Amino acid sequence: MTSTDEVTLRRKKPNTRETSESAIAMVDERGTVVAWTQAAEQLVGYSAGDVVGRSTALALPSFGEAPTTSAFVDQCRAQNGWPGATAVRHRNGHMLNINLRISMLRGQDGSVRWLLSVSDVGTLAGQAENGSVRESLLIRAPIGISVRDLQLRCTWVNDTMESHDGISRDRRLGRRFTDALPGAKPEALEAVMRQVLEGGTTRVHEYRTWVATGPLREHTFAASFFCLRDADGQALGVCTISIDVTESRRVRERLAVLSQASTRLGRTLDVMQTSQELADIAVTLFADYAAVDLEQSVPFGEGPPARIAPTGERLPAFRRAGVASIHQGAPESPWMRGEPVPVPPASPIADVLRTGSSHLEPIVDTAPGTWTDQDPVRAQKIHETGMHSLMVVPIRARCALLGVAVFIRTGNPAPFQEVDLLLAEELVSRAATSLDNARQYAREHSVALALQRQLLPHRLMGGVAVEAASRYLPADVDHGVGGDWFDVIPLSGARVALVVGDVVGHGINAAATMGRLRTAVHTLADMELPPDELLARLDDTVQRLAEGDADPDQTPAVVGATCVYAVYDPVTRKCTMAGAGHPPPAIVDPQGRVTFADLPTGTPLGIGLGVPFEAVELELPEGSLLALYTDGLIETRDDDIDVGMRRLGAALAQPGRSLEDLCTRAMDTVPSQGPSDDVTLLVVRTRSLSPTHVASWTLPNDQTAARIARHMAARQLTEWGLEGLEDATKLIVSELVTNAVRHSTGPIQLRLIQHQVLTCEVSDTDLCSPRLRRARTFDENGRGLGLVAQLSRRWGSRSIPDGKVVWAEEDLVSAHPHTRGFRPPPLTEGHRIPRPHRAGTHVNQQRVAGRVPPRHLL
Repeated sequence: MTSTDEVTLRRKKPNTRETSESAIAMVDERGTVVAWTQAAEQLVGYSAGDVVGRSTALALPSFGEAPTTSAFVDQCRAQNGWPGATAVRHRNGHMLNINLRISMLRGQDGSVRWLLSVSDVGTLAGQAENGSVRESLLIRAPIGISVRDLQLRCTWVNDTMESHDGISRDRRLGRRFTDALPGAKPEALEAVMRQVLEGGTTRVHEYRTWVATGPLREHTFAASFFCLRDADGQALGVCTISIDVTESRRVRERLAVLSQASTRLGRTLDVMQTSQELADIAVTLFADYAAVDLEQSVPFGEGPPARIAPTGERLPAFRRAGVASIHQGAPESPWMRGEPVPVPPASPIADVLRTGSSHLEPIVDTAPGTWTDQDPVRAQKIHETGMHSLMVVPIRARCALLGVAVFIRTGNPAPFQEVDLLLAEELVSRAATSLDNARQYAREHSVALALQRQLLPHRLMGGVAVEAASRYLPADVDHGVGGDWFDVIPLSGARVALVVGDVVGHGINAAATMGRLRTAVHTLADMELPPDELLARLDDTVQRLAEGDADPDQTPAVVGATCVYAVYDPVTRKCTMAGAGHPPPAIVDPQGRVTFADLPTGTPLGIGLGVPFEAVELELPEGSLLALYTDGLIETRDDDIDVGMRRLGAALAQPGRSLEDLCTRAMDTVPSQGPSDDVTLLVVRTRSLSPTHVASWTLPNDQTAARIARHMAARQLTEWGLEGLEDATKLIVSELVTNAVRHSTGPIQLRLIQHQVLTCEVSDTDLCSPRLRRARTFDENGRGLGLVAQLSRRWGSRSIPDGKVVWAEEDLVSAHPHTRGFRPPPLTEGHRIPRPHRAGTHVNQQRVAGRVPPRHLL
């Protein structure tokens, strides 16, 4: 199409059938219709007799009051091609949206005619069939037009026709095609023209011919032939419209190869792998060297991608994600995969980032004053490797910039052309979708992994009960992060809780659910519940979470999870455990014998079957290994679970090794291709507390119990060298024993445990747990537990089969920071903590004397 003889008015891109489906009319300079076609009659309803000899405005209202067709064309150019819909009037009065192309034709005497080609927008929209790249080529394809009379002599022709067959206008006008260009092909084309004149229909014919101009000498043309009619409906001549489809055919062939090659894109949700696939395919199709540079946050899924930046804004940082070359080792690339890539402000890449449009540089200009002056690294590579042609295409998805793709030719002497740029844009567009999916996954994966790492314990606090080590291996990139968790939770009395769980599913939702369950386990563990009761409470929690997260109009989804919970007591060396659909723990005795706990499997959490959980109690020799794990460690796609358990047992059957070594050996049993599920392992080596660090007494349930308890506690602390804790401990023991005497009927047990802290335990037969409350001014009771809370680092109670245990812990220092500087007064034998009288005078007198702590400490 040339700017001097043609203007196109369109709302949509044409497809390959535009010329054959068009309604053709010829008008003179005054705007009068001089020839009509059957296709035009079918489109607008007017016959040749209705319009030939009349103004074009009859069917084309937009022609308006234009005095001449040339003036109308000038108006169209001034309005930039009539933006919006162009309409013609149908004979029945309704308007049709159209695409209108107007071409100037010249005759022998210098006269001018205009050819109007009208296509129905609705029809064209339904006929797109060869993709955006080929349509883009056809927009740029020049259209040749010639009109011949009944003797097939050329009467009108446009300037483009000469570039199609090499025949000049003067040589063509007044002659038949066979006279201007002898040969078999012109004769075949004239035969088609005669058929059109005789039948009055439209015909499409494709042919090849040699053209003296252009890099490709043989060109392929698609020609449409229309029968032109006069006012009487008689054949007036034949109009030929031809399009050079050589590039379109090449594109179609390369698109087929591109479509086949694109199946390799996005096979994994790995950003770096997809980028490398893009570079490899580009070198296979049209480039000698290709590099894919991603905005630095994209490979790691960190934060939102960059936006196209206007001039003056800081350019984003890039990292090389893919590189390919026809030469071994890609010598064209100054940076390897994973390395940061600088972007000079004056480079073509920077221009692409600012505008968002592709850059085509058929011949790379390395003369002084060009962009290569500011990019010496790339300039050196251009000279060393012979780079001579360049394309830069932005990688965009959902209005976000993911990166840029750079394509270069070195060995192929042909420069990149517009068709190559269209193919590159098509390839990058397909890759961008895969890259965006991979970026979204990488972001979700990294967020889920960070969330899970924050939710998992950073240190395992086994105290004097166990030595602990752990491993956590997230699932491979095709499955994401799951909901595995593990914990070592210190309990009262030097005991410790061990827990491993697995939420069904992967990703952020599973990790978030895991965090909620881990918090719930901590809360329930602080309540000192036995393992079977704790799992029952946790089961209720999982069901409530599922109900709370469900859509009110839908049945709550099942949030499945498995868990094993164990409590180990270093004083008795007994371990009590219960499971909820979880694999049984592995036990390795000090001699290396491996067994798996005979633990009732139990139902998974959240199923809602209402089946009670069962606990078992085992006595473990000191130095035993206890391994809790998730099914990802023992299950594979190829082997039964029993095989995996044997592998794990064999890896752990060397108790003399360090726990870190044992964890490493156990994790080495995971298949090398990566697990399909998260793998979690918690290994502990049990310890026992020496009897010399534990002292216990049975006290009578009478008024002498508190005095005896104070005496025994003071003597034991002296034996342990903890005289500094004597006053506070005697006060704590006195309060706890007094409460036991007041509220229970059976014998009372007092136990002191020296480990990382000093634990005071008082057990009785009362089943009710004590509760701290604020005593009012005139209350006789209620201040004892408040005093215990102030003197201890923490306190609490737990249930036992025949009653409860109330305990308090003190740091092994002479003064505890929680006492806020208060040191309790020494207690003599028979002394009781004064209780306030109603008037409160006695308390005030004692406080003045310094024998009762201030009220804020009570």
